[in-house]
Amino acid sequence: MSGAVEAQRPARAYSDPGYAASLSEFGEPTHLPLSGGWLLRRSLPDGSGGDLMGPYPLFSCPSWEGLAGDLEELEGSAVSAVLVADPLGGACEPDLRRAFPDHVVPFKRHQVRDLDQPVELPVHHRRHIRRASDAVQAEVCAEPLEYLDDWIQLYRGLAARHGLTGIRAFSPESFRRQLELPGMIAVRAERAGETVGMALWLEDAPNAYYHLAAYSPRGYEVSTSYALFQLAFEHLRELDVHLVNLGGGVGARDDGLVRFKRGWATEERVAHLCGRILDRAAYERLTRSGNFGWFPAYRAPDAA
Repeated sequence: MSGAVEAQRPARAYSDPGYAASLSEFGEPTHLPLSGGWLLRRSLPDGSGGDLMGPYPLFSCPSWEGLAGDLEELEGSAVSAVLVADPLGGACEPDLRRAFPDHVVPFKRHQVRDLDQPVELPVHHRRHIRRASDAVQAEVCAEPLEYLDDWIQLYRGLAARHGLTGIRAFSPESFRRQLELPGMIAVRAERAGETVGMALWLEDAPNAYYHLAAYSPRGYEVSTSYALFQLAFEHLRELDVHLVNLGGGVGARDDGLVRFKRGWATEERVAHLCGRILDRAAYERLTRSGNFGWFPAYRAPDAA
């Protein structure tokens, strides 16, 4: 696709076909024509067929009312489908249960910032914003792809610290594709000529999504994340964004990351984990050991 055509394509965040393509090493992108969303088709653990999962970290689509019809069309073509629904997407829990009659459970509480509402930042946040502003120079990258190497280096450090593997670790090629997406916003901090932090956001006005961030040890020393979030919110307002999904924590913990995000937020919304069995006979065969409280059950850590 030419650069001119790419530039004209509207920003669609996690429902963009380019985002699904950026994860193609983890599954074959599968378009859902009625809803406009994408799933990834992956091989089953025993190699007997395939199932479907939503893109990490969120499934989003332009037309949620078409999702049930898309999944009905997929009956028999895969064993199951599972995804985490975008809490800004407009689908309420009853809508999700119609599309996913087998499994809908609260997954995480996402912190959300309404840019139209005033927010009184905690003293802690204000102090760290001042500290970071004095130590780093922050900018919105005009061409995010120019900083691909810096981003990969920063994220490798993050992945090593937290033991990230699989789809959460991404790959250099995945990041190259993501930095080219329409609506990709990269904010970067420099200290003494060195990139010490970057944060990535996906815009799909009137919504936007905090995607990922990574910092070097020198970036952590001076609270770089606070300067980058402050700048990102200012820039998103200029793009006529109203709601920003900051995501949740790691796992179910109410950890420091959640407290950091909560300090910027004006509300919380629940992201639901949704699953649907598409081939019940195959599902029951794969799940012969019982229900593991996991969907799909045959992919539970103790299912082997």
